[in-house]
Amino acid sequence: MTTGHTLPRSFSFRTLTLLTVLTAALWMGSAAQAETLRWARSTDASTLDPHALNNGPNHNLLHQIYEPLIIRTADGKLQPTLATSWKLTSDPTVWEFKLRQGVKFHDGAAFTADDVVFSLQRARSPNSDMRSLLVSITDVVKVDPSTIQIKTSGPNPLLPDSLINIQILNAAWAKAHNAEQPPNATAKEEGYATRHVNGTGPYVLVSREQDSRTVLKLFPQYWGRGQFPLEIDELVYLPIKSPATRVSARLSGEVDFVQDLPIQDIARLKEDPRFRVNQASENRTIFLGLNVGTEPLKYADVKDKNPLADLRVRQAFQLAIDRNAIQRAVMRGLSVPTNIISPPFVHGYEKEFAVVGKTDVEQAKKLLADAGYPNGFGITLHCTNDRYLNDEAICQAVAGFLGRIGVKTTVASRPLAIQTAAINGQDTDFYLYGWGVPTYDSAYIFDYLVHTRGKNARGSTNATRYSNAEVDQQIVSLASEGDTVKRDATIKSIWTTVQKELIYLPLHDQIQTYAMVRKFDIPVNPSNTPYFKLFKLARDADSPVAAAK
Repeated sequence: MTTGHTLPRSFSFRTLTLLTVLTAALWMGSAAQAETLRWARSTDASTLDPHALNNGPNHNLLHQIYEPLIIRTADGKLQPTLATSWKLTSDPTVWEFKLRQGVKFHDGAAFTADDVVFSLQRARSPNSDMRSLLVSITDVVKVDPSTIQIKTSGPNPLLPDSLINIQILNAAWAKAHNAEQPPNATAKEEGYATRHVNGTGPYVLVSREQDSRTVLKLFPQYWGRGQFPLEIDELVYLPIKSPATRVSARLSGEVDFVQDLPIQDIARLKEDPRFRVNQASENRTIFLGLNVGTEPLKYADVKDKNPLADLRVRQAFQLAIDRNAIQRAVMRGLSVPTNIISPPFVHGYEKEFAVVGKTDVEQAKKLLADAGYPNGFGITLHCTNDRYLNDEAICQAVAGFLGRIGVKTTVASRPLAIQTAAINGQDTDFYLYGWGVPTYDSAYIFDYLVHTRGKNARGSTNATRYSNAEVDQQIVSLASEGDTVKRDATIKSIWTTVQKELIYLPLHDQIQTYAMVRKFDIPVNPSNTPYFKLFKLARDADSPVAAAK
């Protein structure tokens, strides 16, 4: 069986505007016929290696091909996947997982405990962007072919939550292709698993054209047959960067499901009886990051020092940005303004931290003058243009607000892959980014965004250059603190420091919208990752359909 292909990047979606597809064709078929879902997003997965990069588009695609021990469904609950059960042993630092039997990889190999041990160790390796999730692990041991034990440095009650995006590879396959370690994606390295796959998931990779088209088909030997609906036989994944083209493809019938629906098109799609539109809050905060450590800045016109290192400058930025205006004018109500880089789903989130203060242009100007910049300064704001809802427009609005206080902001827009590489490589001073929290716990935010970069295997996405030894110690303690009262106090203490330091300027939490032909009813998962194996088709195109699980 073919488990992956390297194909030319030849497909262009400019041809979409030339296509005319009868909408009636979308209504044809029955449960007995093969069912294809054509699925459009704004951006593609940057790699097929599940341990190389930790970002939403990668997880979104790879969850259809690979599987972790546990997943989190749209209701926020953990669901057994390759593990059937898990528990703490008599030793509070040891978790035991019972593994599912009768599972096959796409190449026909049997899934065993050896694959789990290998994959967890691989995800903990230096090049893995997933390793911050696993820093509390000190050892992974095979007890028998269907049992593993994970030992942590101290009691870690949240370990299962940290595993939902840690996909399991076939150990023998990886070793046979010299893929024991993930490549250094930050350095743009590639390995065999970058373009080839061998998972246990419900769908097998048939073909892939990076940034154009990926085709997946239902795996005939999938262990979940009889347990899940599995009514979608084929997935055709179509990254379409242009919002207008994405909606045009939906209206013409070229795609069945649009995951990143442009805000300006939601109203008319809601009014069209051919389509179903689902909305819900996403587990993701959009924010601005500031380089507070490098001197001088690379992307600013101040050449003798770093203005962002001065708290007064950061306070001025905070006071200048009108988050409520962004909600009204840019997001058209589809966001929740916030002042904390944590969505409300997350343990440790507190409403008092999220309260958005009033803008004060005059006070912001005074703070800039006090810091030595009475006439402001120039700086580049690096922004994604294919990842978050209205991301480029948000940056333009921020530039306008900062312009009112004399800060001349140049917006440099680019795709997520380039933005992520720049953040991971610390090649940006002022940037827009978004962050979801799959563990539903504040420690995940601190491990990636607050902890000193590279120390204790943490801080891989901290491009602010912020480093605080005391805060680092507090963050490390969260992975092994068994006293929940003490742990919660530490979380609040860290948040208090983060809020005061203003190394990040939160903007809002996203509200996500999906549009689809009416025979599908795909709910918005807070993680923005649909699990297509769970969904049933409507027998009547006008009747609602619930997720199977």
